[in-house]
Amino acid sequence: MIKRRYFLGAALAATALTAGFPAFAADDTVKVGVVLSLSGPFSIYGTQMQNGIDLFMKQHGDEVAGKKIELIVKDDGGIAPDRARRAVQDLLVRDHVDVLAGFTFTASAMASAPLAEKTKTAMIVMNASSSHITDANPYMIRVGQTLPQITEPAGRFAAEQGYENVYTLVADITAGHDAETAFIRGLTTNGGTVAGSLRVPAQNPDFAPFIQRIKDAKPDAVFVWLPPGEATINFIKEFDQRGLKEAGITMLGTGDLTDELTIRQTGDAGLGVVTTGHYAMAHDSDLNREFVQAYLAAYPDDPWPNFLSVSAYDGMAALYYALEKTGGDASGPAITEALKGATIESPRGPITVDPENRDIVQTIYVRKVEAVDGNLANVEFFEFPESRDMTP
Repeated sequence: MIKRRYFLGAALAATALTAGFPAFAADDTVKVGVVLSLSGPFSIYGTQMQNGIDLFMKQHGDEVAGKKIELIVKDDGGIAPDRARRAVQDLLVRDHVDVLAGFTFTASAMASAPLAEKTKTAMIVMNASSSHITDANPYMIRVGQTLPQITEPAGRFAAEQGYENVYTLVADITAGHDAETAFIRGLTTNGGTVAGSLRVPAQNPDFAPFIQRIKDAKPDAVFVWLPPGEATINFIKEFDQRGLKEAGITMLGTGDLTDELTIRQTGDAGLGVVTTGHYAMAHDSDLNREFVQAYLAAYPDDPWPNFLSVSAYDGMAALYYALEKTGGDASGPAITEALKGATIESPRGPITVDPENRDIVQTIYVRKVEAVDGNLANVEFFEFPESRDMTP
């Protein structure tokens, strides 16, 4: 294993010579094509990722292994695979990028994968979180997260805490189904029991009847997965208002349920929510304290750093690490081989690229929302080291 004090995350490396797409970039320049969601309903995600990328370059400069790093950023507009594919095609054909980076959503990564494979462009994915996406392209490397990777430990934790009967409530979309399946797998294989499962509309759901059903069932806990944003904020508030917390029912979820952007808006209703995730702003390490301090200084008017900021920051670190190891060779095969099996220190803790499937291996933390210095924070109190996505 290669160990380095770099902060690994999601970057995408593409070859300078691509099949059918001749490269015109100067020999001393590595062009990085970055695809982010900078407009539409998920623009805050893109902003967080852009900030992470820019912060890394501000701290580490724009040169590595004798190469100047040039960024070319494209907006995919959110969950818009056709737009993402067009953006990647433009980056490869018109801009002749050597490296691709970003990809907020799985749909964008999967739509772009065939182009990257054809051109032997290494993809280092920063956030797209569905299982097995690295199977789509031999040059795809993920250093962000997978949804089952952070969800199955929540089920395991619930069982180990003695929550024998647990309800699940998820959005009725593919990601919600995947979260439900992974949580139940973690729960039942460790002795827990599913008290009931509910699926709610992904758009503008009325939570009242669902919350009442859960309250009437009197489970030990309820696992929740909803698209981050207004839905999670509303659910947390209504869960508290309808007395489920007072009744002793613990709310469980994945890290995005109590993302730093969310708990700033839930108020005290968010207190006590337990989640599993790979990063929290309150993570206790010197590297993270340095990262958070630098981020807040650089972007005082933007939201606090979260898992997206760190994944993007780590993505640039992955690119710099790989280029140093290859002596500046930005080809897809070279970048891919350089990162296989690499273990790198990140603000979130050590992360590793599995040499077999090029997917992320990392510590998943169990956190509880508590008041810290007048603000709500996800305070870690347990961890599952070297967690992998165990989806069959």
